[in-house]
Amino acid sequence: MQDQSVLSLIGNTPLVKVTHLDTGLCELYLKLESHNPGGSIKDRVALSMIAAAERGGKLKPGGTIVEATAGNTGLGLALVASQKGYRLVLVVPDKMSREKILHLQALGAEVVLTRSDVGKGHPEYYQDLAARIAKETPDAYYIDQFNNPANPLAHETGTGPEIWEQTRHELDAVVVGVGSSGTLTGLTRFFSREAPRVEIVLADPVGSVLADHVETGRHGEAGSWLIEGIGEDFIPPQTDFSLVKRAYRISDQESFDSARLLLSREGILAGSSSGALLAAALRYCRAQTEPKRVVTLVCDSGNKYLSKMYNDDWLVDNGLVELPRLGDLTDLIVRRHADGSTVSCHPDEPLNVVYQRMRLHDVSQLPVLADDKVVGILDEWDLLLSVHGEPENFRQNVRSAMTSEVRTLSPRASLQDLLHIFNDGHVALMVDGERYLGLITQADLLAFWRRQPRSRSI
Repeated sequence: MQDQSVLSLIGNTPLVKVTHLDTGLCELYLKLESHNPGGSIKDRVALSMIAAAERGGKLKPGGTIVEATAGNTGLGLALVASQKGYRLVLVVPDKMSREKILHLQALGAEVVLTRSDVGKGHPEYYQDLAARIAKETPDAYYIDQFNNPANPLAHETGTGPEIWEQTRHELDAVVVGVGSSGTLTGLTRFFSREAPRVEIVLADPVGSVLADHVETGRHGEAGSWLIEGIGEDFIPPQTDFSLVKRAYRISDQESFDSARLLLSREGILAGSSSGALLAAALRYCRAQTEPKRVVTLVCDSGNKYLSKMYNDDWLVDNGLVELPRLGDLTDLIVRRHADGSTVSCHPDEPLNVVYQRMRLHDVSQLPVLADDKVVGILDEWDLLLSVHGEPENFRQNVRSAMTSEVRTLSPRASLQDLLHIFNDGHVALMVDGERYLGLITQADLLAFWRRQPRSRSI
């Protein structure tokens, strides 16, 4: 077999048919852009933009690439930059998943986190900040995917022709989302020439302004959404809506539910934008009164979102899964012992095992349980005192290090009682009689209040 660079594997991704979901009278196909070597459709764009910058003399050997990215463009750029020897500085909003950030850093990218709650014109808005960094950095090139013509060109010359050939020129609609608008505009340019009858359908997060623009030609102020990679608070300058006949507004809930359904029914692990595209495609397919062939994209892999949309605790924290309400302090317990979601330890476990468990779950204390009863609590201070610089002390058991005198709270206690526990520097260990229910941290209370649509008593 001839050796090939990993960059030669970008593109020519497979097309698979949806067979276990209700697609009405239509055939629905998924183009698996998650099979690109960097794991997303943005590998195409990254390679196209860097190659164009090299041809145009804007990027010299050993130079620095700067970009603003809310998603996978950064990963694509990091892959290509690492192979071509460029320094890469990425400005990313702080809502990006931790997996993506770790992936970027592992590829050698320098990540600058900035606020995701500010708009264009604010000094910390990710695009404005990236432009400023590029201007202040010697030999830097701001790749600017939103205004870079090589972005849509990647889809006009790559993604579009591939879909057309894979469907044997029998295609009625393509469902896409818009981030930088490269996919939409590139596909629009290709199909406008080859098959203008092909309908482009927009999937847009609730809160984004793009669906409003498609339907009315104007838009108001943007809201917020958790879906990553698509949706905007402005109209990207290269956007071509000429083939878009309809738009579907997709909520975070519908996007995440659709992505999880895709995994359970079709065995495809996809990200949040793919969930939104699938949800819109299913709505479109089910609304048709005659058979059509429809294609949408699996933009990236869901392995970048395992700590978020595939994490039940994260869904609860963000109000996307509603736990049973009892009308008392139990409602504040996110990880309930009865559900098997509590992270705890046993008094006879060795400290080294429990310490690794604390690191795995990113917690600083664990309740110590015996027969579902609280017998103590172990926190990082207890570990420090017990180990005291002697590694062999990690072999000791939890019983030797834990604090046995613990303060517990009944679920029927008042909010004021809970605040007193917090004021004393403790977490609230909730018990009903002697039965352990779970614990409440200050972060749990804040998250509960944030989820409430209006003031509510506990």
